[in-house]
Amino acid sequence: MKNVILSADGDRMVWAVPDAVAANLEEYCMEFCCRWLRESPDAAQYRTPLESGEVLCCYNESDFIKYLDQFLFPGQPCVFVENIGDMGLELPVPERYRDCPEFNF
Repeated sequence: MKNVILSADGDRMVWAVPDAVAANLEEYCMEFCCRWLRESPDAAQYRTPLESGEVLCCYNESDFIKYLDQFLFPGQPCVFVENIGDMGLELPVPERYRDCPEFNF
């Protein structure tokens, strides 16, 4: 398990995730956002059809973690490590996490 930093327009959360996810964080996040949320029957709860015919997907970093835990790595559950503060405040990443992959949803 390796640490990554995830956020969705708010606080940056450090999570310990399977090594494969940390090594390819952007790919896993984009698969979640761009494909799984829009196409999987398991993601229907995150979709809201709009009058325009478009579909609005509402989710956050915790939903990404649930996706990893339930569908991709059920034998290696992710572990919450620490909230390191609001990304909007331009707070620096603490030294101990500076080399961690980061993704902002």
